[in-house]
Amino acid sequence: MVILGSARSPEVVERPTVVVPLGSVEQHGPHLPLATDTAVAAAAAAGLVGRRPDLLLAPAVPYGASGEHEGFPGTVSIGTGALRTLLVELGRSAGLWAGRVLVVNGHGGNLDALRSSVPLLRHEGRDVAWFPCGVRGGDAHAGRTETSLMLHVEPGAVRPELAEAGETAPVAELLPRLRAGGLAAVSPNGVLGDPAGASADEGARMLADLVDRLAAAVQTWDVGADGRLAG
Repeated sequence: MVILGSARSPEVVERPTVVVPLGSVEQHGPHLPLATDTAVAAAAAAGLVGRRPDLLLAPAVPYGASGEHEGFPGTVSIGTGALRTLLVELGRSAGLWAGRVLVVNGHGGNLDALRSSVPLLRHEGRDVAWFPCGVRGGDAHAGRTETSLMLHVEPGAVRPELAEAGETAPVAELLPRLRAGGLAAVSPNGVLGDPAGASADEGARMLADLVDRLAAAVQTWDVGADGRLAG
């Protein structure tokens, strides 16, 4: 596996596909670390590159658009506008030597920036795309899904004894309150879901399925109008 941050310039193969994990620094309840989204995106990207030696793993972008979490200490959001600019400039710069750029996104709040920046880059002639780290049937935030993933990816960063259920209503029902007052107005402990039952084994299966879907999407490279890889 070639890692961009550790490589020397002559070691970078001609016109590689560069895989960039994108996450966030935001609260994840009382039991998960602030960098959960970044850790999951980085693990998915590393899993992909581990299967494809022709791909190049870039350092993760750790900050995202997390304004809805700013009611909790520790959250650092750069906002959609700044993130869009960062992604555009990253794509333009890497596009000078990379054949393709793939952003593996671990945070839902980054979607607006991705859906505007990646189509712009593609319009400019750069082969850029993004793919979400979604788990099929998973809960929304800091619940069983992310707890299982982190128990597999970074078990030492999880505090299971502090885990507690949060708001479990469907996100669609919560959107008006979320938009008006942020996550703190909906869930005082910052959890959307219930971590009960989470396990490292479950997290390993979730990550393997995610990497399978990601690898298949990269193989076909079918990019939608919003810049997302189909899959």
